Amino acid sequence: MVDGGKYIVEANWQDVSSILQVGGTVIGSARCKEFRTREGRLRAANNLIQHGITNLCVIGGDGSLTGANFFRQEWQGLLQELIQQGKIDKAAAQKYSHLNIVGMVGSIDNDFCGTDMTIGTDSALHRIIEVVDAIMTTAQSHQRTFVLEVMGRHCGYLALVSALACGADWVFIPESPPADGWEDQMCQKLSESRSRGTRLNIIIVAEGAIDRHRKAIPSSVVKDLVVKRLGFDTRVTILGHVQRGGTPSAFDRILASRMGVEAVVALLEASPETPACVVSLSGNQAIRVPLMECVQMTQEVQKAMDEGKFDSAVKLRGRSFENNLRTYKLLVHKKPDNEQTRSNFNVAVLNVGAPAAGMNAAVRSAVRTGISQGHTMFAVADGFEGFIKGQIKEIKWSDVGGWTGQGGSLLGTKRTLPVKNAEAIAEQIRLHNINALLLIGGFEAYLGLLELSAARAKYDEFCIPMVMVPATVSNNVPGSDFSIGADTALNAITDTCDRIKQSASGTKRRVFIIETMGGYCGYLASMSGLSAGADVAYIFEEKFDIRELQSNVEHLTEKMKTNIQRGLVLRNENCNENYTTDFIYQLYSEEGKGVFDCRKNVLGHMQQGGSPSPFDRNFGTKISAKAMQWITNKLTETYRQGRVFANSADSACVLGMRRRTLVFQPVTELQEETDFKHRIPKEQWWLKLRPLMKILAKYKASLDVSDAGQMEHVNRRLTQDSHHFIAI
Repeated sequence: MVDGGKYIVEANWQDVSSILQVGGTVIGSARCKEFRTREGRLRAANNLIQHGITNLCVIGGDGSLTGANFFRQEWQGLLQELIQQGKIDKAAAQKYSHLNIVGMVGSIDNDFCGTDMTIGTDSALHRIIEVVDAIMTTAQSHQRTFVLEVMGRHCGYLALVSALACGADWVFIPESPPADGWEDQMCQKLSESRSRGTRLNIIIVAEGAIDRHRKAIPSSVVKDLVVKRLGFDTRVTILGHVQRGGTPSAFDRILASRMGVEAVVALLEASPETPACVVSLSGNQAIRVPLMECVQMTQEVQKAMDEGKFDSAVKLRGRSFENNLRTYKLLVHKKPDNEQTRSNFNVAVLNVGAPAAGMNAAVRSAVRTGISQGHTMFAVADGFEGFIKGQIKEIKWSDVGGWTGQGGSLLGTKRTLPVKNAEAIAEQIRLHNINALLLIGGFEAYLGLLELSAARAKYDEFCIPMVMVPATVSNNVPGSDFSIGADTALNAITDTCDRIKQSASGTKRRVFIIETMGGYCGYLASMSGLSAGADVAYIFEEKFDIRELQSNVEHLTEKMKTNIQRGLVLRNENCNENYTTDFIYQLYSEEGKGVFDCRKNVLGHMQQGGSPSPFDRNFGTKISAKAMQWITNKLTETYRQGRVFANSADSACVLGMRRRTLVFQPVTELQEETDFKHRIPKEQWWLKLRPLMKILAKYKASLDVSDAGQMEHVNRRLTQDSHHFIAI
């Protein structure tokens, strides 16, 4: 902006094609010393006016955004100076009298207050978890301790969340330094872990880690301590700039695409009176927050840390950060048996339906939260089928060690429903004296909970607290905007689409028809369409006919005349019984003759496999911990005369993410919202994002921005109370 000339160019449609899957930034980024001077900002203002630019979208961290806001505040003064220097005339100054600014936060540290998730954080977590998963295999083979240093000079978000996602033994973050004497505590913890038969230990250190006296704790010091005190074979891995690189994750692509739209809408609606804003995410809602309020709040965190007020620093980081820290401590540090209070309640956990990545993280979290609350935890193998056969055994703290990173379902899962065998299940509940049930699964788990709830009229055994946590790649559970496993599936599809598109870079003029899973729910097809840059995604929820198919073929024919000579068409497996994947493939092949050729791919069960994404590990961990806390409260409430008796509607619930909050909803009340024939909720939030995909594929479509435009203030209450579990 300061240099002008060839550095400011008009961008057209084709210029930004095929950059969706590219990491970093194709337009380049730099820290600019000249912009810090009045002279530099004067040149920047002149360059903008020469191009007639009065709207600026700034993607960067708090430094860039503060600079941009200062630039806006002194705009009038800069114009007057340019008039005096004879570089612009009064007419130009009048025409370009106001500069509008909107910010998007691009920072892998997630260190900006007022926004749940900054662009790039999820991708950085992917890089860290890939390394941790790889290290785990070598560490287990050699029985080693690994000290892993991750980025975060002033913010421990990456360290904390990756520790939560891999179940690290210890984590060092700048906001919450360890208590004095941490050396003894850490060595004792590692030693106990080894004595229980664990073959590896992982310690995660943020690069800005400090102790209570603000003295740095480098990873080398941690390593030397472990070697000296315990004699463990210990290695240090410093991840460095690996975390900034690589392909953006599906979450980051969708987040950035949504933020881009919101930024343009905010600029179009801006007036000289509106303060500069940052477009942000709260839950799954796009919101706008005043830029300077966010910057001030971010600076307050640093101030609190500088003054040694670490509890305040954690609180200022927000409710989500606090919750992450609390959950991590709860799941990693086991109380000695003699200090553990016993509740005398037995709680059973089971997986129901198809496997989904993140189920194991949810089970681990439930088991350890339950044990720390004094319950005896039971695991049921193979869903309701195992329940009927009595495949139920007690599960201990160490039994679930190392589960977070494992895909599929280690407990085993089946689609069997309980209704025909209610008596056998009631018998097993009586036999094992089970006082509460936690179901982790998809639509079958939802149906199962409904059936158990209905069976209460006949069997008293089902009058116990029951809660379901949604886990399915299809993301079709009523009462929840997100399900455990859907993010991993989305990344698998996006990754495959990237490879498929790349295969066409040499052949040109090729269209790929790709079939995704999801049953009747179009979530995977739509969202992966947005993250992979698809031309069209056919889903059951949005009816289409032969005329629409024809116009899509014509649209692709036009596209082949440009320099982007490839197409991507996604189809949900059950979107239409007659317009099958084969039919669409044959139609496109015939109609595209001489213009493009076609290939088809059915992705199948690879969408259910793989190790869980950081999002799914953390979502599973946090939502399960919350479910167990609810169970504990309900058990206390419903314990009367020596037994648990719960038969009210609110004692059989689905725990779901709704807009910005995690909510417990009675399963019987959710029936109204359910299309049972097609196994989907009647209303789905992501449908309003579909026009965005069409616009980005150059279709004329209208985007509903009715819920945009609300400026929200960031005060301490909001930062502490805003529930954010989507971006964890």
